[in-house]
Amino acid sequence: MQWVKVLGGVVGAAALLGLGIIVGHFAIPKGADSPAPSASASQDLDREILKTVIEQLDANRIRENLRELSKEPHLATSPRDEVLVQLLLQRWQDPQSGLDSARTTEYEVLLSFPSEEQPNRVDVVNSTGAILFSCRHSEENLTGEQGGPNVVPPYAAYAPPGTPQGPLVYANQGSEEDFKELQNKGVKLQDSIVLTRYGGVGRGAKAVNAAKYGVIGVLVYTDPKDINDGKSLPNETFPHSWCLPPSGVERGSYFEYFGDPLTPYLPAMPSSFRLNSDNASGFPPIPIQPIGFEDAQVLLCNLGGNLAPADWQGGLGCDYNLGPGFRLNGTFPEDSQVNVSVHNRLELRNSSNVLGIIRGAVEPDRYVLYGNHRDSWVHGAVDPSTGTAVLLELSRVLGTLLKKGTWRPRRSIVFASWGAEEFGLIGSTEFTEEFFSKLQERAVAYINVDISVFANATLRVQGTPPIQSVVFSAAKQISAPGSSGLSIYDNWIRYYNRSSSVYGLVPSVGTLGAGSDYAPFIHFLGISSMDIAYTYDRSKTSARIYPTYHTAFDTFDYVNKFLDPGFTSHQAVARTAGSVLLRLSDSLFLPLNVSDYSETLRSFLQAAENLRVPLEQHNISLGPLVTAVEKFEGAATSFNQRIATLQEGTSDPLQVRMINDQLMLLERTFLNSQAFPEERYYSHVLWAPRTGSVATFPGLSNAYSQAKNAGHKPAAWAEVQRQLSIVVAALEGAAATLRPVADL
Repeated sequence: MQWVKVLGGVVGAAALLGLGIIVGHFAIPKGADSPAPSASASQDLDREILKTVIEQLDANRIRENLRELSKEPHLATSPRDEVLVQLLLQRWQDPQSGLDSARTTEYEVLLSFPSEEQPNRVDVVNSTGAILFSCRHSEENLTGEQGGPNVVPPYAAYAPPGTPQGPLVYANQGSEEDFKELQNKGVKLQDSIVLTRYGGVGRGAKAVNAAKYGVIGVLVYTDPKDINDGKSLPNETFPHSWCLPPSGVERGSYFEYFGDPLTPYLPAMPSSFRLNSDNASGFPPIPIQPIGFEDAQVLLCNLGGNLAPADWQGGLGCDYNLGPGFRLNGTFPEDSQVNVSVHNRLELRNSSNVLGIIRGAVEPDRYVLYGNHRDSWVHGAVDPSTGTAVLLELSRVLGTLLKKGTWRPRRSIVFASWGAEEFGLIGSTEFTEEFFSKLQERAVAYINVDISVFANATLRVQGTPPIQSVVFSAAKQISAPGSSGLSIYDNWIRYYNRSSSVYGLVPSVGTLGAGSDYAPFIHFLGISSMDIAYTYDRSKTSARIYPTYHTAFDTFDYVNKFLDPGFTSHQAVARTAGSVLLRLSDSLFLPLNVSDYSETLRSFLQAAENLRVPLEQHNISLGPLVTAVEKFEGAATSFNQRIATLQEGTSDPLQVRMINDQLMLLERTFLNSQAFPEERYYSHVLWAPRTGSVATFPGLSNAYSQAKNAGHKPAAWAEVQRQLSIVVAALEGAAATLRPVADL
């Protein structure tokens, strides 16, 4: 009776597809929310609507959105954060420019805050315990915005409380290699306090690495060489330029993972199982506290010991020594020590996501998501409010067309304002956990616009390969800000480009790590994702990010004066992201190009070829990987040919739906929940973190690196074979997904 099951499955699938289209078309209420008269199963992107949206996106409105959003500090779950929740709801429920519906979802999550009663302290003390010097408890109030009662003092979120004291050691960026270097130089690390600078490795990794070597406390600062192109004097920095002032301190989360710390893989509902916070993993193992570079200068320029390596030197105007302890004839007695007092506390708080929904006219069960987080460390003008200002303007323009009855997208659009991102992408991760199955079955793509403007030179896009073509199409049709007369695409290619074996010279599209809310969508759910922003000219600055990042100096005036005075770069991002959104939500065929994955896979394969000899020495063959890549390339080519054939004729709605589902589901085929058991949420075999030096498939690269360092241990090389098999299975699954659906 097996044939009955097969036939029933085919007939059932066809019936469900047809029903989905019929229900999608006729389930839209009439009246103000009725679809445009032209809505039908063959609805395609309307170029006039696209043009109208692009023209109506207003730079001045974006400016005023930003002014309101960044008016006051809005730390996650603070009263001002709740005010902004209500602001979003009000905008998305507006009778003239609102969406079909808007609602909040609330999660009970574990956050970390400094104690108001016992401020965190960093002191230099002498042998009797007398305080000789204290680091600032807050940043200098340069513009009247840094001293308010709602400005959270600098702290390292999730750092444990403690009062360690010991001799000071300089540890550069706090990487594993940096600590090995200190150990090799004979620097005593046991029971020391180390001073590190931002960059190189993640915040939390600095404390993890330090603890392995017996360090009992960590300080972190931003070196002016890394962020200010060496400028450090008060008259060279904010408010006189975009550079970080001497008292500026970067706040941040030091939690190793993303999502609520106590409910991994479960939505943080009140009824959900929770880990005991004492047993939860991912927190820094030792106290850690950030300080400004003016205080770091006092400590570092008085250190004793040997001179630090040349590439460890910075921009504080003195030679950086390694320690331990202070130098002879310096500001402090040689036997002085550094005391770090951290009094952070953990609290369960209710944090809200805000969702605004436009129902699709034809395929309401297919979702294009567009999101950004709402919370900030202080005023958060750049991060994240430049992105939210753009989101509100884009949703206003689309909402106005919707309420007039002149437009309704083919697919549903979900706008999202995520809560508690700064603490570890919490709102977006909880959302993906709560709606895991629904999103995997129905989500077409995720567009992230967090910091929309780092600076005003050029577009910057990160994303998975299939989104490249839709972003390029959008960027070619929009004029770049300024008087160059270039399109955003042509301006972009001047700053960031690569040579493609398929297309020639094209703009560079970066890969997605875990720096913003796209992370759970791509790594956990396998949803095609992208992050869109405007950024700076790398030839003019070496800043690792905009200088006032996560400080109390990230204000509206900072953006208005230094980053984008005319808000034309904000407008450019709104137009680009809006065009991408409409193309994904309205196009008859999803504008995702699966063949663009072929170039990535071929690049990974070529890098793996460098491992052929050592792998064969352990009886591991790359042959299956070569075959799998070739299968994918052939399947992708044939798939694109089928799309072209369908586009030339009268498109059968069911055929279109099947093709679009293949496009949508391709990214999911690269997921393997067992591939990286040591990594929480990472299951994408192409984009998981790569710690190995070979730029190939991350699991293979990491396993090979570990096996090579382990020598001839069979278990290590068995893991290399396992990772190779995981990649081969994923590629063969991807190729099978692209074949005709009746080709079982």
